[in-house]
Amino acid sequence: MLTPELVPSQILAEPLRVTGFKFSFVSRKLQFPNGTGGTRDYILHPGGAIVVPVTAEGKFVCLRQYRFAVGAYIYEFPAGTLEINETPEYTIRRELPEETGMTAHRWDNLGQFYLAPGYSDEIMYAFLARDLEVVPNPPPGDEDEDIEVVEFTPADMAEQMATTTVFDAKTMACFWRASYFLSQE
Repeated sequence: MLTPELVPSQILAEPLRVTGFKFSFVSRKLQFPNGTGGTRDYILHPGGAIVVPVTAEGKFVCLRQYRFAVGAYIYEFPAGTLEINETPEYTIRRELPEETGMTAHRWDNLGQFYLAPGYSDEIMYAFLARDLEVVPNPPPGDEDEDIEVVEFTPADMAEQMATTTVFDAKTMACFWRASYFLSQE
């Protein structure tokens, strides 16, 4: 299995840092491993976790969620930002009931990946959740979330992903990772 070769750039200066609610924006003067350098702007992110819930019937559970940055409702798997001192496993076990009203009794690790390494260091940890159960009193979600739970057959989801822009990239990547994982069982 291939793994990224970690060779960080040397930070020479940081003329700008803006810390926000979930992440920080920095402008840094860097020296790259190949000896060249330059000033680069990017996002420092604590990381996130995403879960691919699959029902006993083999349907994928997604959220139809409003995303203000694109001004649209899109479909995505439940996910959340890692809070301080929180493991990815804890994050996703917290997010699944908050966003879907369900919990899972079977969990599998689907690995991790970078979301947008051209401008962010965010890493996403992916999990498969099965043996789903509705939670009688689910915890409240974030007050600004506008979410509807929707189920897709694998064929419908694959077709929509191939022909529309209604899914985000992390959901698309995790759908294919989960499909591959399930095909190997």
